[in-house]
Amino acid sequence: MYVLACPCIHDPGLRARGITRESDIRAFQKALARCREFGIDVVLLPCPETLFLGKDREPGTFLERLNTETFFHLLDRLERDVEEIIRTRGPPLCIVGVNSSPTCGVDATYYGDDGKGPARREGRGVFLARFPGIPAIDVIDFSRYRIYLAAPLFSAAERRYNVHLRDILTAHFFSVFLPQEAGDDSSHRDEESQRRIFSRCCEEITRSDIMVAVIDGADADSGTSWEMGYAYARGIPVVALRTDFRRAGMHEHVNLMLERSSTVVREENHLLKVLRAPFHLDCYNNSSK
Repeated sequence: MYVLACPCIHDPGLRARGITRESDIRAFQKALARCREFGIDVVLLPCPETLFLGKDREPGTFLERLNTETFFHLLDRLERDVEEIIRTRGPPLCIVGVNSSPTCGVDATYYGDDGKGPARREGRGVFLARFPGIPAIDVIDFSRYRIYLAAPLFSAAERRYNVHLRDILTAHFFSVFLPQEAGDDSSHRDEESQRRIFSRCCEEITRSDIMVAVIDGADADSGTSWEMGYAYARGIPVVALRTDFRRAGMHEHVNLMLERSSTVVREENHLLKVLRAPFHLDCYNNSSK
């Protein structure tokens, strides 16, 4: 199994001068770490901009510097090179691109102002647009893979469902922390154990990229609700899974404060879609513009 990745994820020096932030570097590093953790090979795409304009270049849009016959001939050749990789290795899991790139953007690209639309437009860059049949994900989204799974864990049924959900997420290349596997699985705890479990869970929430919270029941579990609030206060996105068909009000599936501080989904496939799981990219993949 492998992904096709923009080469600047491996070597940020290939990007135009001055556009790379520390947050970009962290995302690149985490995306590569995700591949290492799950044994996913990284096959680097060629960089059309570097090959055409050189490594040390100013930022610019497609229309400003790349909209030439020579550049399109280069893209033709590079497309054939990538197609040969796919013939040799088989289809990739996905392409990991870099949004806003004129060539390798996934959801947005700096196309340029032609009087018909904004310079920054939705859709793929001109190179990734040549592979519409391959799902693509922005490196920022791909780098968010560490999940804290908050859920009630007091009955055998609850614990079995939590493991089931953890296994689904792991199968889609998410690294999941599940509190019941870290000692929070019994009412027979002394004060020192309580402190240890509380500190560990707070630390794991802080380390996570996303929280997935199970909020089934007539009212959401109090511990899960606290964890959701703690994650929200720290700026960590929360995706709340509620398979329970009961509603808390005319416009809410669950408590208003929980619903407004999270993205509520109703079933597991929708959860994977919101998390932008690689196996589900074709559910929302942008077509070429």
